[in-house]
Amino acid sequence: MTRRRKRENLYLMLFQMDFHAEADIEEQADIFLEELEDDSASQKVKKELKERFLQVRAHLGEIDGHIEKTADGWELSRLAKADLTVLRLAVFEILFDADVPDGVAISEAVELAKRYGGDKSYRFVNGILGTIARQEKA
Repeated sequence: MTRRRKRENLYLMLFQMDFHAEADIEEQADIFLEELEDDSASQKVKKELKERFLQVRAHLGEIDGHIEKTADGWELSRLAKADLTVLRLAVFEILFDADVPDGVAISEAVELAKRYGGDKSYRFVNGILGTIARQEKA
């Protein structure tokens, strides 16, 4: 499975979080992984996706804090769920994954926003992530 496809599957797993009770989130992730029918979704890939999912969840408070601070005037509850999920994944990569260059995290997030978000989502996502990346380098 390509990195892009892994990222997209992780996005889909994270997107489900806002629609389930906290107690059911991990079980829903497991169900998603069980139903993943991609031929290249080996047990190793599924384990990797689950680990990354849990890592993002573990840092969700900090991630959301960065998004809220940067999206001045926007409460997380007002953001489109697709946009919020894209931002969460990319902010995780920018802040906590040294293997993913900031530019790649932003570029991939923009592509996800184009695919799953609204007409102008990719611009919003690009602006927020660019600001966060610059702040982290400073």
